Amino acid sequence: MNNITLAPVQTDQPSHLMPVFGRQPISFVRGRGAYLYTEDGTEYLDALTGIAVCGLGHAHPVIAEAIAEQAATLIHTSNLFEVPWQTAAAQKLAEVAGMEEVFFSNSGAESNEGAIKIARKFGYLQGIANPKIIVADQSFHGRTLATLSATGNKKVQEGFAPLVEGFIRVPFGDVEAIEEAAIQYPDIVAILVEPIQGEGGVNTAPQGFSYLEDIRRICNQHNWLMMLDEVQTGNGRTGKYFAYQHTNIVPDVLTTAKGLGNGFPIGAVMTQGRGVGVLTAGNHGSTYSGTALGSRVVYTVIDIIQKENLVENAAKMGSYIVEQLRNQLADQNVSVRGFGLMIGIELPKACAELVDIARDEYKLIVNVTAGSVVRLLPTLNISQEQADQLVERLVKMIKTFLA
Repeated sequence: MNNITLAPVQTDQPSHLMPVFGRQPISFVRGRGAYLYTEDGTEYLDALTGIAVCGLGHAHPVIAEAIAEQAATLIHTSNLFEVPWQTAAAQKLAEVAGMEEVFFSNSGAESNEGAIKIARKFGYLQGIANPKIIVADQSFHGRTLATLSATGNKKVQEGFAPLVEGFIRVPFGDVEAIEEAAIQYPDIVAILVEPIQGEGGVNTAPQGFSYLEDIRRICNQHNWLMMLDEVQTGNGRTGKYFAYQHTNIVPDVLTTAKGLGNGFPIGAVMTQGRGVGVLTAGNHGSTYSGTALGSRVVYTVIDIIQKENLVENAAKMGSYIVEQLRNQLADQNVSVRGFGLMIGIELPKACAELVDIARDEYKLIVNVTAGSVVRLLPTLNISQEQADQLVERLVKMIKTFLA
């Protein structure tokens, strides 16, 4: 701790930050593994991990060492030159993702922007003047103008009209609606969906992951791109490296971010099959795409996940947590669902206040999404002891809240 410099606290000064975040009345000055600490040393069990970002936990020593070493060596040169760490990271990511091409972005939203551009260009190459993309209700794809237009949440879109055109919305999991859209709109070129809707309430389709198999079949039938948004579900979160790997299909376009950098801001859009070769020189780019520093972080994160068998741990501990919650809350009117360490507990009433209650009374960091779903996104390396702590605090809190 002696060599750590903390940010200066200026509580008596006005904030110059744009007021776009609804911040909680707390700040953390350090973290270690599954725990966060305030300046006075109070410990909190983090079951949110920066919203599925810090899958390896906070201040992972190998990640910290890689960042420090690379920052002292070379951070950025631009893509005017070969970036060896970028090439190595792309190869490692392509292998675990089952994809062929990789473009590194700076966020999940930018990754999805890249996917939308690929779909538009794919349509252009087929002579389609106004290409359309099917998206789902209750989805969340980002807050840039195109990705919020694709998002199925009117609250996110409010105030930003006119929205980007070219999106056809269908109910999540409704295969018949997709097939009907295929008849009604001859200029569809792609489908973009999340395997599990995180912001929408940790929702899987009613038919489970077979929904993805149906989408693959329809895309093959109509020569569409199958595009999966795995910004939140990727990088081991669901007990597979990517959620689509719970099936036997492979998408044409795959996006990810969040856990890809364990807190370092980086994302990726990847292609295989019909998506390969759509974007060429001059079609896409970014000043910060795949910097030496960011790429080394990605390479190191994947390496740790593989060497420490964290995908397997996510599957094992996720099943354990879900089982314990279902058993211990069996007498409550709640629904527990999820894959791996992406878990939702749906309560019979709105429960946004549980965020504050969990933090202040149980020293537990959670999130409530879709109004009544407590969302859990613990570290992929969560231990049995930490899982038991999490379950114990959650069960006590929920039973008290519903009493």
